[in-house]
Amino acid sequence: MGIFVIACYRPKPGLAHDLNAVVARHHATLLSEGLVSAQPSITMTSEDGTVVEVFEWLSRESSMSAHTNPVVQALWQEFARVCDFVPLASLKETESAFAHFERLGE
Repeated sequence: MGIFVIACYRPKPGLAHDLNAVVARHHATLLSEGLVSAQPSITMTSEDGTVVEVFEWLSRESSMSAHTNPVVQALWQEFARVCDFVPLASLKETESAFAHFERLGE
């Protein structure tokens, strides 16, 4: 059974464009490693510029194996260079029962 994740990436100052480029490769990399479903990820932005990504791991085991996969680890290091990983609850939009976000790139 698939497991959905909501990941939030707050760009470091001046690195929003770089973050968007890494996010654009994220799902394809996970897919090529056999870790996520073929269902495309959904990427959005919050008011403060944080990127929100929703995607589906194939299983809990696949999400755990990403932590020891060298290809994924290399990509996650790129994420760490350009953003901070923040909790969903830190976004102002989540104060509402119906959080609204804009699609990334629009």
